[in-house]
Amino acid sequence: MTLGEIIGAFATDEPPLRIEAYDGSVIGPADSPLALRLKSEKALQYFVTAPGDLGLARAYLMGELEIVGVHPGAPHDVFGALEVFRKHMTRTPDARTMLRIARSVGLENLRVPPIPEQEVPPPWRRMLHGMRRHSKERDSQVVSYHYDVSNRFYSWILGPSMTYTCACYPSAEASLETAQENKYRLVFDKLRLQPGDRLLDVGCGWGGMVRYAAARGVHVIGVTLSREQAEWAREAIAADGLADLAEVRLQDYRDVPERDFDAVSSIGMTEHIGRRNYLDYFTRIESYLRPGGRFLNHCITRPDNSRVTKAGSFIDRYIFPDGELAGAGTVHAEIENAGLEVVHEENLRQHYAFTLRDWCANLVEHWAEAVEEVGEPMAKLWGLYMGACQYGFEYNKIQLHQILAVKLGDRMTWDVPLRQWWEA
Repeated sequence: MTLGEIIGAFATDEPPLRIEAYDGSVIGPADSPLALRLKSEKALQYFVTAPGDLGLARAYLMGELEIVGVHPGAPHDVFGALEVFRKHMTRTPDARTMLRIARSVGLENLRVPPIPEQEVPPPWRRMLHGMRRHSKERDSQVVSYHYDVSNRFYSWILGPSMTYTCACYPSAEASLETAQENKYRLVFDKLRLQPGDRLLDVGCGWGGMVRYAAARGVHVIGVTLSREQAEWAREAIAADGLADLAEVRLQDYRDVPERDFDAVSSIGMTEHIGRRNYLDYFTRIESYLRPGGRFLNHCITRPDNSRVTKAGSFIDRYIFPDGELAGAGTVHAEIENAGLEVVHEENLRQHYAFTLRDWCANLVEHWAEAVEEVGEPMAKLWGLYMGACQYGFEYNKIQLHQILAVKLGDRMTWDVPLRQWWEA
């Protein structure tokens, strides 16, 4: 079998882009503006030994796979193309075809080639290292792995707001900074915060929500497990003259001693805590609130409530180890099970596609600086991840939901207006 025929055996239909192999074989549409090129036998080894997104990622990061037909510094095009390709490579060939593939490839090519240094061990090996999934120690290490890369690197991708969560676009043409400011405005207004109120921001990142609320007279505590995020946020708070109102701690959300907050915001945090811990998480949130307090949960979700919640191999091994997603209905139910009453919910899926579009464009603009700061493999990894996620939000593979809830007092009435009180 030619390499093109081998690749074609895994395809559910005609590949959406041209595939060129080092043996000269070609499959896919001849007029495709993009071509995926397997540069050597190792590219095939990666694909055969780890079919799907993990093998593709390994081959690309190790330089054995490339996309031609686009500018080399355009990762949003490259990685979007890889994600489209991966979605079409999900068929398992029958036994006879697999035998032919094995004979064509040769036993020497069925061994796993060297893997990129950024790849973390599979979940079962992480368990063997003695750290229970979602224990405080393991969560701290996972967060550090993802976020303590380089604040400079993140600033080139995220822009001046240093906000690593879905923005809210007043229009599709709005700038990323306008949309991020609008997101913080939306969360602030939904929580009905007033000067003098007390806000806890769980998983505060680089302190965007903390600084937005403090600038409007709210007393805010933000917590994160990322040392680099905490240091950056503290410097920004001091530079803004908000130290008397805002504090960012390097602290696990389970260790916050204060209570009776007027509001709690959780923006991009639920993805990290694990499906089995939802009830405990939201119960703890409930305990932080005063009667009548408000809670805003902003998180990535699946489009249904029946699928496996663990992340795919690529995301788990390279981006968010131990990350898990559930459907918005599941999140909604567990918030209610924790004793909070949900009063509003909305899906911002398309807004996250726009956000990722703009992050990818930022990476393109600062590609040379990013490569110099963190190395080409890491820059390629982030482009791959963001391009795949952009595809996921565009095609409803994943969603982004905001859920607003209230902690009822003894009178069991809302401490909020009867109808929506914020502008969309």
